[in-house]
Amino acid sequence: MLILSDLQVLTFLLHFVCTHHLIEVSKMSEVVSSAAPTPPNASALTSESTTTDNPVSSVVTPASDVVVPEPTATTEPAPTGTTSAAQSAPGSFPVSLASPASPDTSPANTSDGIPGPQAAATPGETNVPSAIATTSTTEPAATSTTSATAEDKSAPVAKEMEDSEPHNTLTRQFTDAEWKALKEFRAILPDIFADGYPDNPQAKDMSITFWGVQINPTNPKDARVSVVLMKFLRARNLSIPDARDMLVSTLRWRESFNIEAALKEEFPEEVFGQAGHIYGRDKEGRPVVYNRYGLPNIREVFSDVQRFIRWRVVLQEKSIMMLDFMEIDQTVQIHDYDGVGLTSRDANSKNAASEATSIFQGHYPELLHKKFFVNVPTLLNWIFWVFKPLISANTLAKMSVVGTGEHAIRKALVPIIDPKELPKRYGGEADAF
Repeated sequence: MLILSDLQVLTFLLHFVCTHHLIEVSKMSEVVSSAAPTPPNASALTSESTTTDNPVSSVVTPASDVVVPEPTATTEPAPTGTTSAAQSAPGSFPVSLASPASPDTSPANTSDGIPGPQAAATPGETNVPSAIATTSTTEPAATSTTSATAEDKSAPVAKEMEDSEPHNTLTRQFTDAEWKALKEFRAILPDIFADGYPDNPQAKDMSITFWGVQINPTNPKDARVSVVLMKFLRARNLSIPDARDMLVSTLRWRESFNIEAALKEEFPEEVFGQAGHIYGRDKEGRPVVYNRYGLPNIREVFSDVQRFIRWRVVLQEKSIMMLDFMEIDQTVQIHDYDGVGLTSRDANSKNAASEATSIFQGHYPELLHKKFFVNVPTLLNWIFWVFKPLISANTLAKMSVVGTGEHAIRKALVPIIDPKELPKRYGGEADAF
């Protein structure tokens, strides 16, 4: 029996019905094999994969109790010589008290960490000064011993703190294999930056802002940086050479595209005002991005391919700005095909879809949590269900094809998005676009 790959099946669908919305569905096949070629007319959808949920325990620094022996009033002779071993409990730090007649040269600390005066002796403890004075004769040796002991005890603690990883909610989901790959990946960041910015001789030491996260290649041990780098590793199945190539390519593309300049551009409202929106969040805090393909002026939207690409990249960048990479690192997308017909596609829309697809697959990995196709024509919905058994589980987990009608759309979206955050046109309660 002939077994077709996701790419082959959905490519067949492309030729079966050559419409804009079918091409959008076909690209959700999320080609896993890096050797598989990208179809020239694929739509602008991003290839994603799911994360794992194996938490990593954080380092806990042990603390030693300090036992301070209290002086007691007595008529016995003052002790002489070294302090006996019985005065320090095992595991405790010996503490010496300074005499009023021979004050300690080191400042005392108040509870807020500010140096302050030594506490006065409690009235009634008449024999304490004599005992203190005698004990103070051996204080230098005791202090030296205590200092050495403290250093010995603090060395392992300092080592643990040095080796510990900064964590947030997302990094605690990394598996052991992911942590191993991440540490190796971080070690070559200076070389990655050098290749990513070949015209900059200082690139190995240059900090950059990437998706709103500051990345220093010489000191990348940061929880948010770990989350960003992990996206490139997961997109390449933890292959460090492949993830390296992907990140180098992304750094070069971002500089040539000039992301900062694109974010400052103004796009005509009458053309793009209704084509895309970022509105509300899902129930777990992810921003929701809406793309509408059945607008009356859709041909004008695609009339200038490069202008459309820059507008679409800006929409993507703005949605990423809403991610904190501590709790939230993905978005939800709604693709609305209301009004799309069998003659909706032209040469410009095909070229724009192909280029946008290449950009999002190559330079925005692992940023999609869930994608809904709504108002999909009945014929395409039926074809999807026929071929569903041949689509990979990873693809199906991220996509949902919904038919037409407010009731059907609401039923699909409300489990993910609260009605108050969902526009009325999709069965929600929000007054939006």
